[in-house]
Amino acid sequence: MATMIAARLHAYGSPMTLDRIEVPEPRPTDVLVEVKACGVVPNLARVVGNFFGTLTPDNKMMPPLPAIFGLDPAGVVAKVGEQVFSIRPGERVYVNPARSCGSCKMCRNGRELDCPSFTLQGYFGRSQDIMRAYPYGGLAQFITAPATALVKLPDNVSFEAAARLGYFGTAYSAMKKIGVGPGHTLLVNGASGQLGLNAVQLALAMGATKILGTGRKQALLDRVKALAPERIEVLSVPDAPSRPSSASGGGQGGGGPTNPDPLVVWARSKTEGHGVDGMIDCLPPGAPAAAMMRALLCLRRGGRAVNVGAVLETLQLNAFWMMTNRIGLQGSVWFTTGEGEAMAAMAGAGTLDLSVLEHRVSPLSKINGVLAGMDARDGGFTNFVIDPTRVD
Repeated sequence: MATMIAARLHAYGSPMTLDRIEVPEPRPTDVLVEVKACGVVPNLARVVGNFFGTLTPDNKMMPPLPAIFGLDPAGVVAKVGEQVFSIRPGERVYVNPARSCGSCKMCRNGRELDCPSFTLQGYFGRSQDIMRAYPYGGLAQFITAPATALVKLPDNVSFEAAARLGYFGTAYSAMKKIGVGPGHTLLVNGASGQLGLNAVQLALAMGATKILGTGRKQALLDRVKALAPERIEVLSVPDAPSRPSSASGGGQGGGGPTNPDPLVVWARSKTEGHGVDGMIDCLPPGAPAAAMMRALLCLRRGGRAVNVGAVLETLQLNAFWMMTNRIGLQGSVWFTTGEGEAMAAMAGAGTLDLSVLEHRVSPLSKINGVLAGMDARDGGFTNFVIDPTRVD
């Protein structure tokens, strides 16, 4: 096939158009993948609407136009470069879009996610050079990518499920950083959303003893709890106090409790009065900082938190409380190909259950409608997928 169909954006804030372009040739260390499914993240609507352009007016974080987006592609290897030795045409793969320069200090030390040029193929990033080198996102019938980016898929993992690995991987890499595992109690803040639901699924697979989940809609939280009723507890928290007191979560240094937050009281009641070992914050951009802060205050002394959500407001964080209670807080973005392989192995073994995802598959021609209708979803259970093999 000499040409292919791709959904391309010609102007930020405008709809994508279906264009016929040449099928790319893989370079010596790259592969050509025929895309069978591409996950669509809700944030893509903000990206193509020039959200990051408003933050960085020079648009250096955005791919040059016309651009092909699509963050989570899965498909079949169609062709390999002459220096690719362990990947074969016909293999089923997920393409990790994480790209780095490969030669800086961070990359040479195996820390590609910390590369100053870190870029997400088919999305946005810090390097225009990388975006020009890998201009094909998953909203196209074929893409090229480095052979090192491929996660081989077990036979029992569908392309539609694999197109959700971006969310799974983001949660998995983050939870590894805070030591989630047997004996661990974890609070997932925003457990019924797309990131949060996947965090709960992975926490179960990683052996967490108790998982506490928050959300706004009780019906969705009930479905989350039903995944493992003996290990999961949920609480609907529709409103967050505008200024949560650090003392309400830090009676061991930072003053005595004053007007304890109901969420903190609940979390301690489920953990013998101590608080949770870890917290992963999965809240979306529009969530208030207070909603993240109240979850942080649920940590026990020595607890660790990681943020993979996108709360934009500034936290009102008491540094004295953090210090005296030995609290750890860090950010985490995306995941390595090795972590993707680990998740694929868990799914292959059945310890990571992907069956709860409800795939909503649309042809490539419907991408603009999909982006416009993403608010009509059943929390994190809905998995939006584009099938580029269909352009009807």
